[in-house]
Amino acid sequence: MDYRGRFAPSPTGRLHFGSLVAALGSWLCARHAGGRWLLRMEDIDPLREAPGAAAAILAALPAFGFMADEPVLYQSQRLAAYDAAFTRLQEAGAVFPCWCSRSDLAAGDGLHRDGRCVAPPDPGRAPAWRLRVPDVEIAFDDALQGPQRQNLRESAGDFVIRRVEGLYSYQFACVVDDAFQRITEVVRGCDLLDSTPRQVWLQRLLSLPTPRYLHLPLALDASGAKLSKSTQAHPVDPGDPLPALRRALAFLGLPAADDARDVAALLAQAREHFDPARLPHCSGRSVA
Repeated sequence: MDYRGRFAPSPTGRLHFGSLVAALGSWLCARHAGGRWLLRMEDIDPLREAPGAAAAILAALPAFGFMADEPVLYQSQRLAAYDAAFTRLQEAGAVFPCWCSRSDLAAGDGLHRDGRCVAPPDPGRAPAWRLRVPDVEIAFDDALQGPQRQNLRESAGDFVIRRVEGLYSYQFACVVDDAFQRITEVVRGCDLLDSTPRQVWLQRLLSLPTPRYLHLPLALDASGAKLSKSTQAHPVDPGDPLPALRRALAFLGLPAADDARDVAALLAQAREHFDPARLPHCSGRSVA
C-alpha cells in the first residue's frame, strides 16, 4: 500500500513548538516515502477546546510549508462512524457499562480490571463504557523507539472508550479514523507511545489494520515537562515561520542552513538530508 501519514492536532490551543515538531516529523516521513500527508482535527472533546484554536492551527500550517494532500477530517463530524464501531463492540460483548467512580477505584491502583462494573447500576445517571481487557501482552516494533511490550490488563485495565457525557475516547476515535483514512504509518510524539498497545488491541477487536508506528522525541520546557497547549506553551508565529522551523529542524537533528531565504527552500533542503533512521530517540529541550 502507498504510504499515508497524518498530523492530528487537538484544538486546545494554538500551534506551539512541540506540535510543530510533530507536524514536521510526520510531513518529512511522508515526503521521504513519496506518500501522502493528511490532516485530522481531533475536535471530539468540546469541553477541552479553545475557541478559534482549530481554525488558527489550520491557518498556521501552510505558513510553515505544510499543505495536506486531502481535505481535513474533523472528528466532530464522525459520530456516526464511532457509533457504528461501538455497536460492533457491544454486539461482540467486548464492552460493558460502568458506574464506578474514581473513589471506587482508589482502593487499588486506580485501574479497573474486573471485566464488569463492581458498583451497583444507577438508573439516575448514564454509565461510562469500558472495554473488557484480558490478560494479554501487546508487542510491536516502533520504527524509532524499538521493540515495545505491554501487558494490557496490568498497564491499562478495562479502559473507558465512551465517557459518561457520551463522548468517545481519544483511543477509540483515533483507531476508527486511522483506518478510515487508510493511514499506513503513525508518526507522533512519544508521549503517546503508551497509548499504542490499547489502540492495537482495539484494531484487533474491530478487524482493522494496524499501521506502523514511529514515536518522535518530545520538546521539553526548562523544567523538563512536555511542551503542551494545556500548560500554555507559547504559540509559534506563522507571520515569521523561519526561526521556529529552523529550531524544529535542529531538534530533529537536521541541518537548517541560514542561507535558506524562505520556507520552501528550507524544507527542500531538509528533505534532501532527511533519514528517519537518524532521528534522535531522546526527548529534550529545543535549541533557542
